[in-house]
Amino acid sequence: MPRRNVLALLLVTVGSLICYLNADRHGQILVYAMDQIDHRYLEHIDRATLFQGAMQGMVNQLDDYSAYISPAAVEQFQETLDQKFGGLGLQVSLDPQTKQLTVMSPMVGTPAYEAGVRAGDKILRIDDQSTQGLSLRDAVDLMRGKPGEPIMLSILHVGDDKPIDMKIVRDVIQVDTVLGDTRDQQGQWEYFLEGHDRIGYLRINTFGEKTIEELEHALEWLAEHKMRGLILDLRNDPGGLLSAAIDVCDLFIDKGVIVTTRRRDGRIREAFTATDENTYTGFPMAVLVNQYSASASEIVAACLQDHGRAIVVGQRSWGKGTVQEVIELESGQGVLKLTTASYWRPSEKNIHHTSDDEDNGDWGVSPNPGYELKVEGDDLTKLLRARLRRDTYHPDDSPDGDDSEPFTDAQLEKAVEYVEKTAG
Repeated sequence: MPRRNVLALLLVTVGSLICYLNADRHGQILVYAMDQIDHRYLEHIDRATLFQGAMQGMVNQLDDYSAYISPAAVEQFQETLDQKFGGLGLQVSLDPQTKQLTVMSPMVGTPAYEAGVRAGDKILRIDDQSTQGLSLRDAVDLMRGKPGEPIMLSILHVGDDKPIDMKIVRDVIQVDTVLGDTRDQQGQWEYFLEGHDRIGYLRINTFGEKTIEELEHALEWLAEHKMRGLILDLRNDPGGLLSAAIDVCDLFIDKGVIVTTRRRDGRIREAFTATDENTYTGFPMAVLVNQYSASASEIVAACLQDHGRAIVVGQRSWGKGTVQEVIELESGQGVLKLTTASYWRPSEKNIHHTSDDEDNGDWGVSPNPGYELKVEGDDLTKLLRARLRRDTYHPDDSPDGDDSEPFTDAQLEKAVEYVEKTAG
């Protein structure tokens, strides 16, 4: 071999050795472990599988909202962002205390909603797979699938002692995010609250790409019909896009901070402020939240409360105030969804609830004094059933087939009381 080639090879070798020695020691050990498995393990396992397992193990040490998405699951992940996919229509989370898979909200009009799955229900099994110990990502992956495929869920309803099995057929999930009080004979939403004089009622069930467009359409209709006051119902809303939450807030306030995001050292990473364009003012507002209102819904409730634009009625929200960024890994090795910041209210209080917080901490969004009303257990079940009846379209005055006793929504009535009193 020519001397210059030997010298070049030596330089490359030395350079590689220096890079290796300068690398993180834990990274060196990880590569060493993969090598040992590759050469010594009884059965062959390709290195891509080992890499994905290592990535999954790392993110399992983080919070419930961080995740590693393998190359095979990236397409499904993108479908989630686009809000169009084959599935059941469930927003789920892991209960912070029990780590049980919990329904945040069944999306209105979806197979899960029509089957009677309710916010707060526990999903114990997905087909033959127990959900105990499953990551949130794995549970969601099991429930996704091709439209038309059936799935069996073992559900423990809120307030029940024994679970039931529910067979649900997957469908393409793409639904409205802004809803009214009832549907008219054409199946369109009625945005005035039934039985009250021009009191608007808008319910956001998730914050997606179409939310602001749908909300503006509803508000334009309400303004044209001389709305006297507005109730914004964010109960059981698990959140969604930060940009949608910011745009919703900007519709109701004309200046000031909407929300800030902060790094782990507490420094502000980004501050979002309101503009004075196309702002809806001149009428009282009440925002409804409950223990299953989270993330983007908490941003909206906190912003309107802090600016005095609306009062908050109901009960303390979930306390999910973190920002997730999507990081694409090199060479198509998947996607990392990583919690990188926390949401802070205009009043500079942290929305996020951590295990270190005491019950009397400032996390989440609490109702205004005198407007806290808890709805839990059997009452929550009755409320959700009553809401389901009102959401269901019954053409030509056809009966709904539900002989349940009428249920009074005390939280909604409290909000109506405030709006009507303030509207004069």
